[in-house]
Amino acid sequence: MAASQSDSIIIVGAGVFGLSTALELNKRGYANITVLDRYVPPVVDGSSVDISRIIRSDYADPVYNKMAREAIQGWSTEYKDMYHESGYALLAETPGHSYIEKSKAMIRSAGGEVEDMPDASKLRSFYSGVQANLAGMNGYLNRVAGWADAAGSIQKLASKCSVVGITLITGPRGTVRSLRREGSRVVGVNLVGGGHLLASRVILSTGAWTPRLLHIPHAASSSGQPVGFIQLTREEARRIENTPVMINMTTGVFSFPPTPGSNILKLARHGFGYQSEVNVEVDGARQSTSSPKIDSSNAQSGFLPDDADDALRQGLRQLFPEFGDRPWMNRRLCWYTDTPEGDFIIDNHPSMEGLFVATGGAGHAFKFLPVLGKYIADCFEGKASEALRKKWRLRLPHESKGSIMAGDGSRGGPPQRKLTVLEQAKL
Repeated sequence: MAASQSDSIIIVGAGVFGLSTALELNKRGYANITVLDRYVPPVVDGSSVDISRIIRSDYADPVYNKMAREAIQGWSTEYKDMYHESGYALLAETPGHSYIEKSKAMIRSAGGEVEDMPDASKLRSFYSGVQANLAGMNGYLNRVAGWADAAGSIQKLASKCSVVGITLITGPRGTVRSLRREGSRVVGVNLVGGGHLLASRVILSTGAWTPRLLHIPHAASSSGQPVGFIQLTREEARRIENTPVMINMTTGVFSFPPTPGSNILKLARHGFGYQSEVNVEVDGARQSTSSPKIDSSNAQSGFLPDDADDALRQGLRQLFPEFGDRPWMNRRLCWYTDTPEGDFIIDNHPSMEGLFVATGGAGHAFKFLPVLGKYIADCFEGKASEALRKKWRLRLPHESKGSIMAGDGSRGGPPQRKLTVLEQAKL
């Protein structure tokens, strides 16, 4: 059933999916929109937070390449105060990395330019601050890329929502325990405190928390990816400020230039991550799934598994050897919503009327912030192309290839593993 502009709409999740959707639907005339979340955005343990996210059009897939080029226009204009065009270097330890080669070809086919680096040491001739050990590595440099202040961008997006009259509810009154149903129709949400909210349409933009509300293990699962921060002095930061965003596609470890003002150096890994094991009740049935906590902040403990810490440390020693033994000032697991090929899930639920799903960021959705809402709203209103709706469909169980969430080929490092009971207790 097509949505009406008079419909009351609840959007669960105040990350990049939820807020961009709320703002775009408001622009299209939907006047009764409420966004719910556990915390005020930028949500402290969401995946659209902290000091930086990569902004790039480097994709092996033409749909995301096109979307990313559109988004960079938005970063360069509407969000230019948040965007730093430092450049982006994709590197690998062996020649012929499939994703690098396909991405490079995709950029050039769209009229873009990249700098080939058969010997990655060439990067030092472009950036005076690069001190990385690049021996035996290859790749390319894209100068029309960089990073954005993630928390600042989400705060700006949330402010835009507030100004136009979108309601935001947080805390226990914004924390959803389950979907509220009447027969096959979703009519609202049940809250952790025992109350409920009703709406004509419910949009789930719950990221890594989605498995707590929908049992779709064939289409999405959640994994934690390691992130680490070290504090530099102003002089230390000055020595390496002229560096691009760098990623070792073999290990998955990537780094940002030090953040201006705070002089914080951030590294993370875009890999296959770690799964938790929690028992949840979904639609009346008990299920075991991987998901971050819902009742407290997942960013608070600062815990990383030892092998994750070791991998980030090795990456730090490779990319910034001067600071290779500097203690972490903060660490955390950043939770992804993984999907089989790294595609988003933006679709009406096939059997629950009134429910629309916009999730499955797969660790790469944030960069689309300036345009993501437009694409989601087109799907919500049934205006998107058939090809795009098929790409972002909520898959049915028979379409599944099992529980393999390999992504789009851009991840590196060791295989996914489940956290031990002791590790999970430290989260």
